[in-house]
Amino acid sequence: MAQLVGEKGKVLAVDIQKEMLDLINAKARKENVANIETILGTEQDPKLPKEKVDLIILVDVYHEFSHPYEMTEKMMQSLKAGGRLVLVEFKADDPKVPIKKVHTMSEKQVVKEMEAFKELKHAKTIDSLPWQNVIIFEKQKLQR
Repeated sequence: MAQLVGEKGKVLAVDIQKEMLDLINAKARKENVANIETILGTEQDPKLPKEKVDLIILVDVYHEFSHPYEMTEKMMQSLKAGGRLVLVEFKADDPKVPIKKVHTMSEKQVVKEMEAFKELKHAKTIDSLPWQNVIIFEKQKLQR
């Protein structure tokens, strides 16, 4: 991701486990990558800056949240208008996916959960990966 955003961009890598952030920092130092900032979040708050983030990508993690509403609410606050929230989740409705059901989510389930956030609009779902859906939402500016 750091290469994709380039020298003028910044990657904010969030985890609730300091050990995971330490691994990211070590790899960034080893590869001389300077545009990654690690953030120690909590189970209810990723600690992202408010209205500053263009894109949030969650890969096989949303289904693990102990407080999904609170986390999504905080992520929404961090997104700029037009920013995207992308969830990559194992397909619940595909029997060929070799993972426990508890670690899967259907597109319908993800879209339903995001309906609680009026600013989020389901933009599209990419289902061409063999085991996962890529479900993309965009933050709309609310009309007052």
